[in-house]
Parts: sequence; C-alpha cells; structure tokens
Amino acid sequence: MAVLRLNSGEVFVGGRDIRAALLRSGVLLMLVMAGCATSSAQGGSCASAPGSDKPEQPAQSSDQGKDPAKKDSDNKDAGKNGQAAQPEHQSVMDQMNSTVNSTVDSMRRLPAQWFLGTYVPANQDLKPLTMVERRDVYIRQTYLTGASYLKRMFGAGVDQARGAPYEWGGGFEGYGKRFASRYGQFILQNSLAAAGNAWLGYEPRYDYCKCTGFWPRTKHAIARNFTTYNHTEIEKRPQIPLYVGAFSAGVIAAETWRPEKQSALKSGAYSAASQAGFGVLSNWLQEFALDIGHKITPKRRRQGATVIGPAPPATGAKSDQ
Repeated sequence: MAVLRLNSGEVFVGGRDIRAALLRSGVLLMLVMAGCATSSAQGGSCASAPGSDKPEQPAQSSDQGKDPAKKDSDNKDAGKNGQAAQPEHQSVMDQMNSTVNSTVDSMRRLPAQWFLGTYVPANQDLKPLTMVERRDVYIRQTYLTGASYLKRMFGAGVDQARGAPYEWGGGFEGYGKRFASRYGQFILQNSLAAAGNAWLGYEPRYDYCKCTGFWPRTKHAIARNFTTYNHTEIEKRPQIPLYVGAFSAGVIAAETWRPEKQSALKSGAYSAASQAGFGVLSNWLQEFALDIGHKITPKRRRQGATVIGPAPPATGAKSDQ
C-alpha cells in the first residue's frame, strides 16, 4: 500500500490507483501539449491555463501613440522601398524568361542536331573548342548523327547495285557487309581527322554561312569542304586532316577487310576523291536542310515561352490583334 500525505492527514491509496492516476495525468498533459503545438503551427497561441479567467488582450498596433507626421514619413519610406523593389523583381523575371526561351530554342534545335550533327548557326560566332568539347563533337558526328547512317546506307546501296565487291554476294547479307565496310571506313576517317584537327587546332564543325542568297551560300558550302578555320576561328586553312583521314581510311580498308584485289594506294585515292565529291553535296544539303524542312513542313508560329508573373502596366500601345 502507498501512502499519500495531504494537509488534512494521511490517506491510504492502493498502488493500482496511483498508477492509473499518473497515466491519466500523462495522457492529459500530452493532449494539452499537442493542442498547443497545433495552435502555434497555425499561427495561434496556446490556450490559457485552467483557472485563468483573464480574457486575451488584443494586440495594440505599433502605430498607436506615434506622431502623425512620423506616420506619414514611414508611409512614404515604405512606398519608396516598394518602388525600388519593382525594378529588381522585373529584372529577375526578365532573366527567368530569357533562360526559359534559350532552353526552348535548344530543344527546338535537337531534331536538326540529331540529323545534321553538330553545327554552328549563322547567328553565332565560332569559338575555340576545348578537348572535352572536341571529344563530344567527335562522338556526336561519328555515332549519334542520323545523316551519317543514311549516307553509309546510300553508299552501301550503290555498292550493292554495282556488285562491288562481288565476293560479298547479294541479298541482305551482302548489303549488311557493304554497310559495315562503309561505316567502319567512316569511323576510321573521322577518328583520324578528329585527331589531326585537335593537334593543329582546326575547327571540326560546319558553320552556316552568315550571307544570304542561294549562290553565296552554295559557294560557302563548297569552300568549307576544302578549307576550315585555325585556332583563331577567323583565318582559313586547307582541310588537310580531313583528306589525310579519308586517304588513310581507304588504305586501311583495302589492306584489312575488303576482299577485292585492289591497290591500297588506289583505294585511298578513291576514298579521298569520294570525300571531295560527296563532301560538297553533304555540305550543300546541310546548308539548306533547315530551309528545305521549313518548306515541306507546315508553318508554325513560334510561341515565346514566358514565366508567369505580374502583368506589365498598360502603355497605351495598339494591340496586334
């Protein structure tokens, strides 16, 4: 038996009764604390303690007791601060809009980059590439460009029609061997050209002509198959790495996997000549590919991406609608 000592004397209470009373008190205390925490999270205050009959006093405004002239001065300062914050807010919104628009432009160019490879638009200036950027350009141009596969498929179809080499026969098996030969030779050529361009600091990308008109752009496409830019991105140099890579790839292919009895030097010369002819055609198609795509696809008006924000004040300008 436990004993509770009160002012009136001693009261004997059983042990179970004490534990039950303590449990009820603990539960009640937890409920009160939970209620206070919820009220504080909602911006309120905890209820007053039991037995307190004092009503809550409303919070007095900080402006009470202030001099009217001082109140007017504070209001003017607040207005100035608000006006100063508006240009800063507008600058942030403009920056966000610019970021979104540039992202949209990059996404719109993704199909063209996948098909044509890495190129420099006419409205951008050439900048020297780092080694990491050159690696990315090489991977995209060699393995991740749709046009490179289509060119090899076309070349393999020409070889299939000519029956060259005849040892590979016809049908899908012969076409597959010819396509693999064409693409393997292309990988060798692009790898050697990329290494030479990196060593000499030459530009490996195709840049769209900043000129207008059919013939000026055609001349640019032809010239870029035989010349490129050095590390200054202004001065032009002969496309030595490109043609050395084409010649070397033809020699290696003739000496390794091609079955016909053909001189390695003759095979290399044929490969370099193919680069001269098909390179011009490839550059011309790349120069006018976007124009051709705009002609054969439905014209869509580009909608500028904007970030939701406060509407600009009316300026009285006439609407385009």
